[in-house]
Amino acid sequence: MLIQKHNCRTTNTQIHILIFFFDMLFNLHKMFSLSRKSNPKTLILWSHLQFTVSISSLKVVWRKDRRLDQAIQNDKQWRLCARVVREVLNEPGQVIPLRYLEKRRERLRLPIKIQTFLARNPGLFEIYMDRIKPKSHPVRFVRAGDRLNQFLEEEKRIYSENEPLIVSKLCKLLMMAKNRVVSADKLVEVKREFGFPNDLLVNLVPKYPEYFRLYGTPGEGKSYLELVSWNDNFGKSVIEKRAEEESRLMGIRVRPAFNWKLPPGFYIKKEMREWIRDWMELPYISPYDDVSHLEQASPEMEKWTVGVFHELLSLSLYKRIPVPVLGKFCEEYRFSNAFSSVFTRHSGIFYMSLKGGIQTAMLREAYKGEELVDIDPLVVIKDKFVELLDEGHQQRVEKIRVKREMVWKEMEFMSASNKEYNYDKQNAEL
Repeated sequence: MLIQKHNCRTTNTQIHILIFFFDMLFNLHKMFSLSRKSNPKTLILWSHLQFTVSISSLKVVWRKDRRLDQAIQNDKQWRLCARVVREVLNEPGQVIPLRYLEKRRERLRLPIKIQTFLARNPGLFEIYMDRIKPKSHPVRFVRAGDRLNQFLEEEKRIYSENEPLIVSKLCKLLMMAKNRVVSADKLVEVKREFGFPNDLLVNLVPKYPEYFRLYGTPGEGKSYLELVSWNDNFGKSVIEKRAEEESRLMGIRVRPAFNWKLPPGFYIKKEMREWIRDWMELPYISPYDDVSHLEQASPEMEKWTVGVFHELLSLSLYKRIPVPVLGKFCEEYRFSNAFSSVFTRHSGIFYMSLKGGIQTAMLREAYKGEELVDIDPLVVIKDKFVELLDEGHQQRVEKIRVKREMVWKEMEFMSASNKEYNYDKQNAEL
């Protein structure tokens, strides 16, 4: 009975709050209606208030996209192998005792023993005997094999050939950032997402003093990379370049706009469709524009934020970035604390995958089914690594086949020997 009374009081309180809220909105609407003609700023404020209220009340139900999830699943095996390779190469001398590597299995998210992993992936590493200390007993060590070393040399060549692309990507990341400055340590953390080389800050950045200035010492958490000079060639987004190309082909001016399309079977409510329609009609704001004058909750700021996410994903290697990685740059790119809701609210532009227990933002237009449409030139490094793994797997399959043939021949020989022995035994008895 007491619980029922408590619930009744709670419900009444909620009703009074709602009545007060809607009464306040009605009075505000009445006040703004009277003054909007005489004061244009009042009209802008009222539109921002409507946007804030409407956007907070709109909910989009998340739905799984199996094809985009499969795109992430397809990369699972080679990414696992790449983690083990990086673990060994990051060690002093690029060698590590086998038992030390075994102890790091959990951190590497490796579901099998290291020795099993090495047997399944021949060609990556080789095992040799050495001492941890001068007077200790020899133990097994792991180091890169000949084929892995050949791949690493090929990787350096590909990075060198695509250095202008890497420089442009780095400039674009800085040009979108507040004050054109980004934490250098954060850039190192996301180097694999954008295809940056391991020596990004040590070798590449010092080669281009006309673009970059490094403050502080990387690795201490207080180092920053600053853009020195603005390059107009880098200051156009993917969407703006696409609009220019369409204008050239069609002979008429095409307005920059997002591609918004839901996959078959997806559905959003009428209120959300109407909100998206009105929002899409707003002018496109380049992610490279200065938006320091915009309010955080304004529709224009939402337009700019979506443009920044679209550009970041477009610059990434696989047109997808884990949400926790994007969250590292909230300060640099003015993201709100609830920035991840953008990916579900604009589900015709982005997809939020939950594959592997990690939220990953994906750019829908970059995929056809589970395959990438526009391949980044640096993805060839991954292709070369997958070829290395395939060669090792074929070598393992061939080794297993030869071993089975040898066992089969031995069994046939033993069977023939047994028959001959039984035959001789029978003749001896006769």
